[in-house]
Amino acid sequence: MALAAPAALLERRGWNVRCFDLSREEPDFDALREADLAAFSLPMHTATRLAVPWIRGVRRINPRARLAAYGLYAQLNADYLRSLGVHWIGRVPLVRDGFVVPKRDGLPPLDRYAPLRTAEGLKLVAAVEASHGCKHRCRHCPIVPVYDGQFRVTPVEIVLADVRQQIEAGAQHVTFTDPDFFNGPTHARRVVEALHREFPSVTYDATIKVEHLLKHRDLLPMLRDTGCLFVTSAVESLDDAILARLDKGHTRADFFECVELMRANGVALSPTFIAFTPWTTRAGYEELLRTIRALDLVESVAPVQLALRLLVTARSRLLELPDLRVGPLDPESLLHPWSHEDPEMDALAARLLKLVAEPGTRTQIFARVWEEVFHEPLDLMPRATVPYLDEPWYC
Repeated sequence: MALAAPAALLERRGWNVRCFDLSREEPDFDALREADLAAFSLPMHTATRLAVPWIRGVRRINPRARLAAYGLYAQLNADYLRSLGVHWIGRVPLVRDGFVVPKRDGLPPLDRYAPLRTAEGLKLVAAVEASHGCKHRCRHCPIVPVYDGQFRVTPVEIVLADVRQQIEAGAQHVTFTDPDFFNGPTHARRVVEALHREFPSVTYDATIKVEHLLKHRDLLPMLRDTGCLFVTSAVESLDDAILARLDKGHTRADFFECVELMRANGVALSPTFIAFTPWTTRAGYEELLRTIRALDLVESVAPVQLALRLLVTARSRLLELPDLRVGPLDPESLLHPWSHEDPEMDALAARLLKLVAEPGTRTQIFARVWEEVFHEPLDLMPRATVPYLDEPWYC
């Protein structure tokens, strides 16, 4: 999406555009040598670190080209990118220049991207943005320093046109990449009802905050009836003190209510967590595992979520917290480093990160994590597969 949307805008202004998804393909080096402008999409932390050698490489093979970087992490790391020779840094001006249907031709085919895994098999997935930005200001979120509570919707006809071209390319499922699909609940309803009318067999998923699922519970039957298979929600922690520090807008009790509410409405909940923070205790982590097991969410949680560590980026609102002790921004990692006051918690996080990367089903990996933490085996009965994307994204 971050390539297809600006490509369409540039073409409308008369540019000849070539797109290369460096997560999936090698670029055409002849095109890079001839380019007047090379623009890098930096939507995530990992993408930014991977882009650095490419930025240096383009400068080397085409020193006359102007370099640009855009996306959340471009703006968060503007000074560092300028030190690499990047001339322009900013957001894609979707609102100022108007909306056009993203340019999908020229990108790798959908079968090169993460499929949807279901009990019936794999489905190709379309990625669509119905809005960008976010109304909320959660302290740990990289969207906040850039958008600061602002969000804009994409016209329904543009969203549907983008869905249509990806379905023609083979997609059977749509993932809405909006930071929060219910930032504009009326707009979200119009989008999915139009999608379901035109493509009744196509399913979808979206990301929605716990507080929005509770506030707009009257819309949950609509999600189910229009083909929503699951909702990703950033729960982050089961500790109310940590949730307050992160300014998440929900409590531990809200999460438990949300689990029951989603089940009652027939839509799977896929919670995400920041398992390790400076305030996470061993007892707190053990409780997280016990809760996931007790609520029968083992198949709903991507294994990486059991090992993620809090990222403190440049300009993060986390830096407002008086009890957060971090080092200066590291130019290599693009993060403010922090260490837990208990070194064993950092060691546990490192061990688990390796463990969750090993092959296995979600149930098998959870059992390995359980054994590492509790030093006892866990015999879990196989469960029906909860639909999920084979490559779950996270910041």
